[in-house]
Amino acid sequence: MDIVITYVDGLDPVWQKSYEQYTNTPILEKRFRDWGTLKYLFRGIERNMPFIRKVHLVVSGESQVPKWIDRNEVNIVLHKDIIPEKFLPTFNSNTIEMHLHCIEGLDEEFLYFNDDIFPMRAMKATDFFRDGKGVIAMSHHLLALDMFKKICRNSDRIVRRALGIKPTLCFLRPQHTTVPMFRSENESLYESLRGEIEASMTATRKATNVTQYIFTNNLFLKGRIVNERQSKRQFSVGITRESTLRSFIENPSHNLMCVNDVKLSDERYEQMRAMLLGALDSRFPAKSRFEK
Repeated sequence: MDIVITYVDGLDPVWQKSYEQYTNTPILEKRFRDWGTLKYLFRGIERNMPFIRKVHLVVSGESQVPKWIDRNEVNIVLHKDIIPEKFLPTFNSNTIEMHLHCIEGLDEEFLYFNDDIFPMRAMKATDFFRDGKGVIAMSHHLLALDMFKKICRNSDRIVRRALGIKPTLCFLRPQHTTVPMFRSENESLYESLRGEIEASMTATRKATNVTQYIFTNNLFLKGRIVNERQSKRQFSVGITRESTLRSFIENPSHNLMCVNDVKLSDERYEQMRAMLLGALDSRFPAKSRFEK
C-alpha cells in the first residue's frame, strides 16, 4: 500500500502571496502554521510501517517542498498534477482531497495522512486493510451546528443519493485518523458524482463543500469497511500539558498520535514547539531514507 500526505507550509512567502492575491479570507494561523514536525512523520513511517510501498507528498508548488526531502524516495505531487486548472489555486483541503486518486502510479490500496498524524509504534498492514476492506471506526451524528459538521452532513447525503439510499437525519463520520482508501473506488465515485462534487469546490473552506469522507462513507455503505477503531491518541496543544505530551512520545500507548494545532500566544507556541521537536527527535533520532 502507499501513503499520501498533504502538507502546507504557511510560512512560505510564495504561498502567502498567492493566498493574499486569490482570497479575501484572513490566513488562519493555526491551520497553516508549520511546526517543523514533518520529518518525524516520515521517520515514523520508516520505523513503524515497513509494509509501505511508496510515499506521495502533495503540495501546492515547488516552494512548498521541504529542502531536506529526498525526491528519489518521496514522490512530490503538485496540485497542478492532479487538480484541474479551473480549480487552482486552492487553499481548501476539501478540494485537494477530492483528487488524491489522480496521483500517477498510486497503489490501489493507500492511506491518506494529514501532516499532524505520526506513526508511534510498530504496526501491521492489517491494521489498515483486511480482506479487501479498509479498517476505520465510523460513527453516527445528528447535529450539524458548525461548518465542519455541515460539510460532513453534505458528504453523507451526496453518497447516499449516489447509492440509491434515502438520506437519514443522522450522518456518518469516520474516525479522525489515517484514512484507508481504494483508488478505483474513489475514481468511480468521483465520476458518478462529478457534477455535484465540482459544483461544491471553492478556493477556501465553505459550508457548501463536501469532504473526503464521501469516499469512506461510500465504502462503509457498500460493506467495504471494518468498523474498528484504529489505535490513536489525540492531543490539542491548547489544553495538553507539555509533560503529558512528552511522556506519551517517550512511551506511546497507541500506534498513532495526532497533534491538533489551535490558536496560541506566541510564547506558548514557541514553548510547545520546542518541547514537541525535542521529544520527537529523541523518539526518532535517526534520519529516514526519505531525507537527504
